[in-house]
Amino acid sequence: MEELVAIAKIVKPRGLRGEVVADLLTDFRDRFDGLESVIAIAPDGTRADLRIENFWFQKDRIILKFVSVDTVEKADELRNLEICVPESDAVELDKGEFFEWQLEGCEVETVEGDVIGTVRELMRTGGTEILVVESDDREYLIPFAEAICTTVDVDKKKIVVDPPEGLLEF
Repeated sequence: MEELVAIAKIVKPRGLRGEVVADLLTDFRDRFDGLESVIAIAPDGTRADLRIENFWFQKDRIILKFVSVDTVEKADELRNLEICVPESDAVELDKGEFFEWQLEGCEVETVEGDVIGTVRELMRTGGTEILVVESDDREYLIPFAEAICTTVDVDKKKIVVDPPEGLLEF
């Protein structure tokens, strides 16, 4: 089965005609242009195919209207669903750019070869993104910056870091 890429997450219903408000999980807002159908994934893993009738942006969120979702009650049933597309339909990235899901699960080690832990998530702070790295006994917050993350190999699931002094200290 093909991997999926999440591009939005439904937060709540909006209005009385079945629209929903969703958080964007993509940096590529134009990826919704011409997008007709998506795969919705519920927190329990169940999937549903949805057809987009209309969409528009409101600040940092997207308003979605799906075919056959015409009431606030039906819209509320979509709450917390992740809106996904097949990986083959994902936006092509430039060299040195990565999807969040590609970073999750990568092993992180220092340039000296000391294993720090595994990437749990990429935290967006408004500035430089932060890798949340879990080890057996603690969590590290490592800025996802070229000066620190010297090698990122998503195929081998490995990130090599050259942390400034004190970054990995308690």
